Amino acid sequence: MSSAPASQRGVASGMRSPFQNSGTALSIGVFFSLMIAGQASSLPNTLTGGLQHQGVPHGIAHHIGALPPVSSLFAAVLGVNPLRRLLAASGVLSWLPATHRQVLTGREFFPSLMSGQFHQSLVVVFSVAAALSVLAALASLLRGGRSVHQAAADEAPRPRRNRPTERNRRRPCRACH
Repeated sequence: MSSAPASQRGVASGMRSPFQNSGTALSIGVFFSLMIAGQASSLPNTLTGGLQHQGVPHGIAHHIGALPPVSSLFAAVLGVNPLRRLLAASGVLSWLPATHRQVLTGREFFPSLMSGQFHQSLVVVFSVAAALSVLAALASLLRGGRSVHQAAADEAPRPRRNRPTERNRRRPCRACH
Protein backbone atom coordinates (compact mmCIF):
# COMPACT_ATOMS: atom_id res chain seq x y z
CA MET A 1 0.00 0.00 0.00
CA SER A 2 3.00 2.32 0.27
CA SER A 3 2.94 2.88 -3.48
CA ALA A 4 -0.39 4.70 -3.19
CA PRO A 5 -0.63 8.19 -1.70
CA ALA A 6 -1.79 8.17 1.91
CA SER A 7 -5.07 9.83 1.02
CA GLN A 8 -5.83 7.09 -1.57
CA ARG A 9 -4.84 3.96 0.35
CA GLY A 10 -8.38 3.09 1.35
CA VAL A 11 -9.47 3.19 -2.29
CA ALA A 12 -6.42 1.18 -3.36
CA SER A 13 -7.14 -1.47 -0.74
CA GLY A 14 -10.79 -1.57 -1.79
CA MET A 15 -9.82 -2.11 -5.43
CA ARG A 16 -7.23 -4.76 -4.58
CA SER A 17 -9.79 -7.11 -3.00
CA PRO A 18 -12.13 -7.50 -6.02
CA PHE A 19 -9.20 -7.95 -8.38
CA GLN A 20 -7.69 -10.61 -6.11
CA ASN A 21 -11.04 -12.45 -5.84
CA SER A 22 -11.57 -12.28 -9.60
CA GLY A 23 -8.04 -13.51 -10.23
CA THR A 24 -8.59 -16.47 -7.93
CA ALA A 25 -11.77 -17.53 -9.74
CA LEU A 26 -10.11 -17.03 -13.12
CA SER A 27 -7.06 -19.09 -12.16
CA ILE A 28 -9.22 -21.97 -10.96
CA GLY A 29 -11.03 -21.95 -14.32
CA VAL A 30 -7.80 -21.84 -16.30
CA PHE A 31 -6.10 -24.57 -14.31
CA PHE A 32 -9.09 -26.92 -14.42
CA SER A 33 -9.34 -26.31 -18.17
CA LEU A 34 -5.69 -27.30 -18.53
CA MET A 35 -6.30 -30.40 -16.42
CA ILE A 36 -9.28 -31.41 -18.56
CA ALA A 37 -7.38 -30.78 -21.79
CA GLY A 38 -4.56 -33.00 -20.52
CA GLN A 39 -7.04 -35.72 -19.57
CA ALA A 40 -8.85 -35.51 -22.92
CA SER A 41 -5.74 -36.33 -24.91
CA SER A 42 -4.84 -39.66 -23.33
CA LEU A 43 -7.57 -40.85 -20.94
CA PRO A 44 -9.93 -42.34 -23.59
CA ASN A 45 -7.31 -44.79 -24.88
CA THR A 46 -6.15 -45.72 -21.39
CA LEU A 47 -9.68 -46.24 -20.08
CA THR A 48 -10.73 -48.25 -23.14
CA GLY A 49 -7.63 -50.45 -22.92
CA GLY A 50 -8.05 -51.04 -19.18
CA LEU A 51 -11.71 -51.99 -19.56
CA GLN A 52 -10.93 -54.39 -22.42
CA HIS A 53 -8.20 -55.99 -20.35
CA GLN A 54 -10.85 -56.80 -17.73
CA GLY A 55 -13.14 -58.46 -20.30
CA VAL A 56 -15.41 -55.58 -21.33
CA PRO A 57 -16.27 -55.72 -25.07
CA HIS A 58 -14.55 -53.15 -27.28
CA GLY A 59 -17.75 -51.26 -28.24
CA ILE A 60 -18.82 -50.68 -24.65
CA ALA A 61 -15.28 -49.97 -23.48
CA HIS A 62 -14.85 -47.45 -26.30
CA HIS A 63 -18.18 -45.78 -25.43
CA ILE A 64 -17.17 -45.41 -21.77
CA GLY A 65 -13.69 -44.23 -22.72
CA ALA A 66 -15.15 -41.59 -25.04
CA LEU A 67 -17.21 -39.94 -22.28
CA PRO A 68 -16.11 -36.39 -21.40
CA PRO A 69 -13.05 -36.34 -19.16
CA VAL A 70 -14.69 -33.76 -16.89
CA SER A 71 -16.86 -36.44 -15.32
CA SER A 72 -13.89 -38.78 -14.83
CA LEU A 73 -11.79 -36.00 -13.31
CA PHE A 74 -14.44 -34.96 -10.79
CA ALA A 75 -15.29 -38.59 -10.00
CA ALA A 76 -11.63 -39.22 -9.20
CA VAL A 77 -11.37 -36.06 -7.09
CA LEU A 78 -14.51 -37.03 -5.17
CA GLY A 79 -13.33 -40.63 -4.72
CA VAL A 80 -16.20 -42.17 -6.71
CA ASN A 81 -15.84 -45.07 -9.14
CA PRO A 82 -18.35 -44.40 -11.95
CA LEU A 83 -17.66 -47.72 -13.68
CA ARG A 84 -20.22 -49.68 -11.64
CA ARG A 85 -23.06 -47.48 -12.83
CA LEU A 86 -21.79 -47.24 -16.42
CA LEU A 87 -21.22 -50.97 -16.80
CA ALA A 88 -24.50 -51.90 -15.07
CA ALA A 89 -26.44 -49.64 -17.43
CA SER A 90 -24.98 -51.46 -20.43
CA GLY A 91 -25.70 -54.89 -18.90
CA VAL A 92 -22.07 -55.98 -19.11
CA LEU A 93 -21.50 -56.09 -15.37
CA SER A 94 -23.97 -58.93 -14.86
CA TRP A 95 -22.21 -61.41 -17.18
CA LEU A 96 -18.57 -60.62 -16.32
CA PRO A 97 -16.70 -63.11 -14.12
CA ALA A 98 -16.78 -62.27 -10.40
CA THR A 99 -13.05 -61.49 -10.25
CA HIS A 100 -13.28 -58.98 -13.12
CA ARG A 101 -16.45 -57.47 -11.65
CA GLN A 102 -14.73 -57.05 -8.30
CA VAL A 103 -11.69 -55.41 -9.90
CA LEU A 104 -13.78 -53.03 -12.05
CA THR A 105 -16.02 -51.88 -9.21
CA GLY A 106 -13.27 -51.83 -6.56
CA ARG A 107 -11.52 -48.82 -5.15
CA GLU A 108 -8.21 -49.23 -6.99
CA PHE A 109 -8.94 -49.89 -10.67
CA PHE A 110 -10.37 -46.53 -11.73
CA PRO A 111 -7.86 -44.37 -9.82
CA SER A 112 -4.94 -46.46 -11.08
CA LEU A 113 -6.09 -45.93 -14.69
CA MET A 114 -6.28 -42.18 -14.18
CA SER A 115 -3.13 -41.68 -12.12
CA GLY A 116 -0.72 -41.46 -15.06
CA GLN A 117 -2.80 -38.94 -17.00
CA PHE A 118 -3.59 -37.03 -13.82
CA HIS A 119 0.13 -36.74 -13.06
CA GLN A 120 0.89 -35.53 -16.59
CA SER A 121 -1.90 -32.95 -16.33
CA LEU A 122 -0.59 -31.71 -12.98
CA VAL A 123 2.89 -31.33 -14.47
CA VAL A 124 1.42 -29.15 -17.23
CA VAL A 125 -0.65 -27.08 -14.76
CA PHE A 126 2.26 -26.50 -12.38
CA SER A 127 4.60 -25.68 -15.29
CA VAL A 128 2.15 -23.04 -16.53
CA ALA A 129 1.81 -21.67 -12.99
CA ALA A 130 5.60 -21.45 -12.64
CA ALA A 131 5.91 -19.71 -16.02
CA LEU A 132 3.21 -17.21 -15.05
CA SER A 133 4.99 -16.56 -11.74
CA VAL A 134 8.25 -15.85 -13.57
CA LEU A 135 6.39 -13.54 -15.95
CA ALA A 136 4.86 -11.68 -12.99
CA ALA A 137 8.29 -11.36 -11.36
CA LEU A 138 9.72 -9.89 -14.58
CA ALA A 139 6.84 -7.43 -14.81
CA SER A 140 7.48 -6.44 -11.21
CA LEU A 141 11.18 -5.88 -11.93
CA LEU A 142 10.41 -3.74 -14.98
CA ARG A 143 8.06 -1.56 -12.97
CA GLY A 144 10.87 0.44 -11.44
CA GLY A 145 11.95 1.33 -7.93
CA ARG A 146 9.77 1.40 -4.89
CA SER A 147 7.61 4.46 -4.68
CA VAL A 148 6.81 5.70 -1.21
CA HIS A 149 4.65 8.74 -0.88
CA GLN A 150 6.20 10.14 2.29
CA ALA A 151 5.47 13.76 1.36
CA ALA A 152 1.76 13.02 1.15
CA ALA A 153 1.83 11.51 4.64
CA ASP A 154 3.70 14.55 5.98
CA GLU A 155 1.20 16.91 4.38
CA ALA A 156 -1.83 15.18 5.86
CA PRO A 157 -4.21 17.74 7.33
CA ARG A 158 -3.90 18.18 11.05
CA PRO A 159 -6.97 18.43 13.20
CA ARG A 160 -7.93 22.01 13.94
CA ARG A 161 -8.34 23.16 17.47
CA ASN A 162 -11.43 25.11 18.09
CA ARG A 163 -10.50 28.44 19.55
CA PRO A 164 -13.24 30.20 21.34
CA THR A 165 -14.54 33.05 19.34
CA GLU A 166 -17.57 35.20 19.81
CA ARG A 167 -19.57 32.87 17.55
CA ASN A 168 -18.71 29.46 18.94
CA ARG A 169 -18.19 30.35 22.59
CA ARG A 170 -20.34 28.25 24.85
CA ARG A 171 -22.92 30.15 26.61
CA PRO A 172 -24.66 28.96 29.73
CA CYS A 173 -28.07 27.52 29.27
CA ARG A 174 -30.76 30.02 30.21
CA ALA A 175 -32.89 27.31 31.81
CA CYS A 176 -30.02 26.19 34.05
CA HIS A 177 -29.17 29.63 35.45
